[in-house]
Amino acid sequence: MRDTTALTGRILRHWRQRPVSVLLGLLFPVLMVLMFGYLFGGAMAVPDGRYLDFLVPGMLAMAMLFGLEAMAVAVTTDAARGVTERIRAMPVSAAAVLAGRCVADLLNAVLGIAVVVVTGLLVGWTANRGFPAALAAVGLLVWLRFAFTWVGTYLGLLLKTPESAVAVQVLVWPVGFLSGAFVSPSTMPGWLGALSTANPLSATASAIRELFGNPGWNADGWAAGHAVLLAVLWPAVLTAIFLPLAVRQYRALGR
Repeated sequence: MRDTTALTGRILRHWRQRPVSVLLGLLFPVLMVLMFGYLFGGAMAVPDGRYLDFLVPGMLAMAMLFGLEAMAVAVTTDAARGVTERIRAMPVSAAAVLAGRCVADLLNAVLGIAVVVVTGLLVGWTANRGFPAALAAVGLLVWLRFAFTWVGTYLGLLLKTPESAVAVQVLVWPVGFLSGAFVSPSTMPGWLGALSTANPLSATASAIRELFGNPGWNADGWAAGHAVLLAVLWPAVLTAIFLPLAVRQYRALGR
């Protein structure tokens, strides 16, 4: 715990020294909400509601996916600058090194959620099921971000260089759009809709729409009726796979 706290503090101090990049990262989802809501929203018809009410929960889920690429870039940057090797030479827990970055990323994610929520409220989005349900929705978002953090950490440790981490940044976008964050999977061709429905992002987007009391497209099937359950299970599966992989990859560095 002491090592994790110290390493989390290190990352937060680095962010304080470059506030512009942190601010741009927080404002990018805001730009996406405004762009999709006002440029494309007029072409979107959502049953029983407005597209903006459908979009904001989807954008909140999409913002959690951005943690994957951010973590991969941060880990590869530390490796390229020799920071990783210096920390490995110290009597520091391997798990604490990765956990410190994870905690810092989750703090950033909570701040990002707040920024998108405030933006949504300013443009007319509403959460209609009360504070406890809204808090549960935020919990599901942080849980998803936690899982994506470990995926990004493992990929960053595997790729090792910032240049190779660009591939992760490129792949994040197809994964994000191949989901129910912006449109319903039912509007896609059958096989593509099935892939979109199986996307963990779709489960969280659908679950938080339900918890916020926001509209969604009418859909049949087990996944549509158990979105909250899937939003809990998918991150658990991803964490169970990628957390031990990340710790093992970190311990294997330099061998």
